[in-house]
Amino acid sequence: MLHLSASLITVVLLAALVIQIYALVDAALVPAAAYLAAGKLTKQAWLAILAVAVIVVLLSGWFGPLGLAAIIATIVYFVDVRPALRRVRGR
Repeated sequence: MLHLSASLITVVLLAALVIQIYALVDAALVPAAAYLAAGKLTKQAWLAILAVAVIVVLLSGWFGPLGLAAIIATIVYFVDVRPALRRVRGR
Protein backbone atom coordinates (compact mmCIF):
# COMPACT_ATOMS: atom_id res chain seq x y z
CA MET A 1 0.00 0.00 0.00
CA LEU A 2 2.86 2.38 0.79
CA HIS A 3 4.37 1.74 -2.63
CA LEU A 4 1.08 2.68 -4.30
CA SER A 5 0.85 6.00 -2.46
CA ALA A 6 4.48 6.82 -3.28
CA SER A 7 3.80 6.07 -6.93
CA LEU A 8 0.72 8.26 -6.89
CA ILE A 9 2.67 11.15 -5.36
CA THR A 10 5.34 10.74 -8.05
CA VAL A 11 2.72 10.83 -10.81
CA VAL A 12 1.12 13.97 -9.34
CA LEU A 13 4.52 15.64 -9.02
CA LEU A 14 5.40 14.82 -12.64
CA ALA A 15 2.01 16.11 -13.81
CA ALA A 16 2.56 19.36 -11.91
CA LEU A 17 5.98 19.74 -13.51
CA VAL A 18 4.63 19.13 -17.01
CA ILE A 19 1.88 21.70 -16.47
CA GLN A 20 4.34 24.24 -15.07
CA ILE A 21 6.78 23.76 -17.93
CA TYR A 22 3.89 24.15 -20.39
CA ALA A 23 2.92 27.42 -18.66
CA LEU A 24 6.52 28.67 -18.87
CA VAL A 25 6.79 27.86 -22.58
CA ASP A 26 3.36 29.37 -23.26
CA ALA A 27 4.33 32.57 -21.44
CA ALA A 28 7.57 32.77 -23.41
CA LEU A 29 5.76 32.56 -26.75
CA VAL A 30 3.45 35.52 -26.10
CA PRO A 31 4.77 38.93 -27.23
CA ALA A 32 5.77 41.30 -24.41
CA ALA A 33 3.36 43.96 -25.63
CA ALA A 34 0.40 41.64 -25.01
CA TYR A 35 1.15 41.55 -21.28
CA LEU A 36 1.07 45.33 -21.08
CA ALA A 37 -2.07 45.57 -23.23
CA ALA A 38 -3.80 43.06 -20.96
CA GLY A 39 -2.83 45.06 -17.87
CA LYS A 40 -0.79 42.24 -16.35
CA LEU A 41 2.74 42.07 -15.01
CA THR A 42 5.46 42.24 -17.64
CA LYS A 43 6.53 39.24 -19.67
CA GLN A 44 9.86 39.14 -17.84
CA ALA A 45 8.09 39.09 -14.47
CA TRP A 46 5.83 36.19 -15.46
CA LEU A 47 8.74 34.27 -16.95
CA ALA A 48 10.66 34.73 -13.70
CA ILE A 49 7.67 33.71 -11.57
CA LEU A 50 7.01 30.58 -13.62
CA ALA A 51 10.70 29.64 -13.85
CA VAL A 52 11.07 29.92 -10.08
CA ALA A 53 7.90 27.83 -9.70
CA VAL A 54 9.40 25.07 -11.85
CA ILE A 55 12.67 25.16 -9.91
CA VAL A 56 10.88 25.06 -6.55
CA VAL A 57 8.80 22.04 -7.52
CA LEU A 58 11.87 20.31 -8.96
CA LEU A 59 13.88 20.85 -5.80
CA SER A 60 11.31 20.52 -3.03
CA GLY A 61 8.18 19.04 -4.57
CA TRP A 62 4.77 20.56 -4.18
CA PHE A 63 4.57 19.98 -0.45
CA GLY A 64 5.13 22.82 1.96
CA PRO A 65 4.64 26.55 1.61
CA LEU A 66 7.06 27.08 -1.29
CA GLY A 67 5.63 24.25 -3.33
CA LEU A 68 2.10 25.46 -2.67
CA ALA A 69 3.07 29.00 -3.72
CA ALA A 70 4.58 27.60 -6.93
CA ILE A 71 1.40 25.70 -7.75
CA ILE A 72 -0.75 28.77 -6.98
CA ALA A 73 1.42 30.94 -9.25
CA THR A 74 0.91 28.48 -12.10
CA ILE A 75 -2.84 28.36 -11.47
CA VAL A 76 -2.99 32.18 -11.50
CA TYR A 77 -1.23 32.19 -14.86
CA PHE A 78 -3.73 29.73 -16.37
CA VAL A 79 -6.87 31.20 -14.79
CA ASP A 80 -6.16 34.94 -14.98
CA VAL A 81 -3.18 35.88 -17.14
CA ARG A 82 -3.46 33.45 -20.04
CA PRO A 83 -7.15 34.20 -20.78
CA ALA A 84 -6.43 37.95 -20.70
CA LEU A 85 -3.52 37.50 -23.08
CA ARG A 86 -5.69 35.43 -25.42
CA ARG A 87 -8.39 38.13 -25.43
CA VAL A 88 -5.82 40.81 -26.27
CA ARG A 89 -4.42 38.70 -29.08
CA GLY A 90 -7.90 37.97 -30.47
CA ARG A 91 -8.04 34.25 -29.69
